[in-house]
Amino acid sequence: MCSIHVSDPAHAFRFYTDVLGFDTYATMPEHNVYIVRAPGQDVGLLLEPIDDDVTRAYTRKLRQDAIPVIVFGVEDLDAEVERLRARGVAVGKIFEDPSGRGVNIDDSVGNVVQIHEGAE
Repeated sequence: MCSIHVSDPAHAFRFYTDVLGFDTYATMPEHNVYIVRAPGQDVGLLLEPIDDDVTRAYTRKLRQDAIPVIVFGVEDLDAEVERLRARGVAVGKIFEDPSGRGVNIDDSVGNVVQIHEGAE
C-alpha cells in the first residue's frame, strides 16, 4: 500500500473512482478511510487526510512548485488526456523527455498528479 495526502478523502475517493477510473479497495467512511487501486492492480492507494501543519505545508509547497505527488502510467497518453478533458479535469501541457511523455493534472483535492506514457 502507498498513500497520498488529500484535502478531503471522500471527495478524493469520488474523483479517483468516478473520474480516473480506479476501483474501490476498501472504504470506512465513518473513519474517513478510503483506499482505491488501479484496475487489475493489487497495490492500494490510501487517500490520507491532511490533518496536521507539517503535512499541510508539505502538500502546499509541492502544489506551488507543480511537483506531482504520484505518477500513473498509461498505454496511450493522448487517449487518456482526451478522456480526462471530457470529464472536466484540468489538464496541463503534454511534455516529452527521455522517459516518454507525460502531463500533469489537478486531482481536485490539492495535488498535482502526473499521467505518463513510457518511451518505446
